[in-house]
Amino acid sequence: VQLVESGGGLVQPGGSLRLSCTASGFTFSSYNMNWYRQAPGKERELVAGITTGGSSTWYADSVKGRFTISRDNAKNTVYLQTNSLKPEDTAIYYCNLRRSGVNYWGVGTLVTVSS
Repeated sequence: VQLVESGGGLVQPGGSLRLSCTASGFTFSSYNMNWYRQAPGKERELVAGITTGGSSTWYADSVKGRFTISRDNAKNTVYLQTNSLKPEDTAIYYCNLRRSGVNYWGVGTLVTVSS
């Protein structure tokens, strides 16, 4: 299993970023996928998730209405569109696969929201 995140960067408050996670080494279309984040000094937290076909999604209360998760099974990629970013969204964002009780993680992509 390999998960590779991209798309992070420095953005001003109110700005947007589109994060991507490209997966390999497993049948991507057969698994739900998640995005987590970890801010400095805090525990890793679930941000959003999506079912295999993309028909159902779930979000942390802190990002509802601002973030949108989606996937393209033909490209083995899951996305996280982040809008109306706030300084408290600053974190490393990780792509996650949970398979047979085992969590797999990418190395993450850093999002910094600052003026």
